[in-house]
Amino acid sequence: MSRPPGDAPRPRRTPSGSGSGSGRSAAGRAGAGRPAEQPPRRRPTEQPPPRRRVAEPRRAADGAPARPARPRAAAGHREAAPPRPGTRPARRPAAPRRPAPPGSRTIKLADPRRRLRLVTVSLLLVFAIFAGRLVQLQLLDSDALAAAAGANKYVRVALPAERGSITAADGTVLATSVDAYDITADPTMFTPEATHLPDAPEQAAALLAPVLGQPKEELAEKLHLNSKNPKSQYALVMARQTPEAKNRIADLKSSLTKQVDTAACRAQAQLLKKPADKGGRQFLDAACVNPLAGMFWEQSTRRSYPAGGLGANLVGFVNAEGVGTGGLELQYQQLLAGQDGHSTYASAGGNRVATAGGARQDPVPGTDLRLTVNPDVQWAAQRAITDQVANAGAEKGYVIVQDVKSGQVLAMASSPGFDPNDLSSARADQLGNPALQDAYEPGSTAKLMTMAAVLDTGKADWDTHVEVPNTLQRSDRVFHDDVDHETWYLTLAGVLAKSSNIGTIEAAEHLGATQAESNKVLADYLDRFGIGKPSGLGFPGETRGILAKPEDWSGSQQYTIPFGQGLSVNALQATSVFSTIANGGVRVAPGLLAGTTGPDGAFTPAAAGAQNRVVSERTAKTLTEMLESVVTDEQGTGTTAKIPGYRVAGKTGTANRVDPKTGKYSGYTASFIGFAPADQPRVTVSCVIQDPVNGHFGGQLCGPVFKQVMEFTLKTLQVPPSGSEAPNLPVDWKP
Repeated sequence: MSRPPGDAPRPRRTPSGSGSGSGRSAAGRAGAGRPAEQPPRRRPTEQPPPRRRVAEPRRAADGAPARPARPRAAAGHREAAPPRPGTRPARRPAAPRRPAPPGSRTIKLADPRRRLRLVTVSLLLVFAIFAGRLVQLQLLDSDALAAAAGANKYVRVALPAERGSITAADGTVLATSVDAYDITADPTMFTPEATHLPDAPEQAAALLAPVLGQPKEELAEKLHLNSKNPKSQYALVMARQTPEAKNRIADLKSSLTKQVDTAACRAQAQLLKKPADKGGRQFLDAACVNPLAGMFWEQSTRRSYPAGGLGANLVGFVNAEGVGTGGLELQYQQLLAGQDGHSTYASAGGNRVATAGGARQDPVPGTDLRLTVNPDVQWAAQRAITDQVANAGAEKGYVIVQDVKSGQVLAMASSPGFDPNDLSSARADQLGNPALQDAYEPGSTAKLMTMAAVLDTGKADWDTHVEVPNTLQRSDRVFHDDVDHETWYLTLAGVLAKSSNIGTIEAAEHLGATQAESNKVLADYLDRFGIGKPSGLGFPGETRGILAKPEDWSGSQQYTIPFGQGLSVNALQATSVFSTIANGGVRVAPGLLAGTTGPDGAFTPAAAGAQNRVVSERTAKTLTEMLESVVTDEQGTGTTAKIPGYRVAGKTGTANRVDPKTGKYSGYTASFIGFAPADQPRVTVSCVIQDPVNGHFGGQLCGPVFKQVMEFTLKTLQVPPSGSEAPNLPVDWKP
């Protein structure tokens, strides 16, 4: 049975070099049913022979098979026998595989195209990472990196501005900045490893304590390594020390450096390099170590108060960083501080590169303040109040001296005071300014405002008769004067001269048709005088006092406020009331600042205080004469304030004192406020003493202080004596 042409077996090629047989005979034998000889397997390293493509037989146009193509001659033969139609030429059998040597491993070669693809992908990933990082550096992080590079390359050094000075009206320096040094240390130079001493910080502290005036335990603590930052090479030991203190430390350090530079000490140092079993040492003798080797200093400035405690409660003080913390130093901190500058220079390896450029912004010095305070008057006021507070066994006291016409404060003294050069010796309650920060009930000095309202509204005159009983029942309270008495028959001037509470209540009741209307009128005048409002100084911690709205006055308050209880003021507010009367009824806002001198050296005067009329000039003149009777009349309470040659107008005050700790009445507030010369007023002086033990009446305690300070001030300002006598208004009448 014949096979179709497409199923004919492939002819097997004769192995090269056999020289016998042909493709035809081989094919014939294969077709005869003999098993074909299996070709030997190729070695793994051998490439398979290329497969020869056998051309299909051509077919004639009529569909008969075409003549088969003639096959190419096999290698080693010039010409091979043509295969039978429909059969493939046989493959040449591969050469026998050589047996692999024992122990050898077969190496398989990967497909080069796969390796090429893997390398290409890897390179693309690397390039993608580089490209992404480049985009991040150039576009996203460029500003931050440039700043960091600049920070590493350039060093910025702060240039502190010089703080402005504070002077009195005549140029006397009250506060200024002087050269100083910050005492610093490198804690890493005090370790046992660095000093070869087990207790170097303690030894150094023992030497520094007498110089710096600090406990050696505190100093030693600063010289030890910082547990939070053990690698820190900087510690501030004491800031803003005097040049004398710095020089003493420098001399000590230099002396110890020479002391340890001996042959014996050098020999000990050599032994530190040897192990202990060969005679080496771990520590040096104390005599061979300079415990101050790690001490350094930096130039700085510190605040100095050449006048000591003069005006300290007013001027204030700065903290350890040189920042204003109290008084005018705090109030004008921004103006005094100026503007710090800076210097930027290139640095390489921690060293300055002089030729690499840099930048510098010079600091702008602070502004100087010139106060209205007269230093001589300030000194007199401080001495007088300090002595009287001590004599009276009082808690504290304060004196204010004010120019009547300008409202300028010429002195503001408090006792006890303090020395801003030595804050450690002062108590916390001494560091303020009680003349502005204490709120107290003014007592009888407030009667001046009640009389001003009565006179200015035309409800009464100085000679209006007032019948004053020993007691007076109003609301749910019985009122008394400071002494028991038969019924007094006083003029309105006499009510003020004898400081009668009952007479003042009776006068205030005439301000309106009803008590409510009277309260409203009186409250309006108190407001005009500045009660319950800031003085305008802007002093830190200043109290505005306490004054309730008239509709909120209690049944008791509407009768106590007219004689100075149930409301509170600060000493400057009370002083300003009398200055208003002395100035013809015109209130001038008080001032402490005369002007400023800027960094350019130009002086700018302060603006004049705002003015407003409170009472008429006629009312002010009448009140002045009534106040003179307080001092001149033998029945007056202020006779201790008389000054020979000068007419004096003033008023005493004695009030129950509210203890700020308990909020209850405890002790007294004694005061006296007056002005002189009464015929041509120039100066107002107020004195307030809190919680005295030896006496408590205002005329008794503050009258002498007023006299002492006023007399000194009039002479200092060269105010001529009065050219006339006081009118001595009648204080009583006979029924």
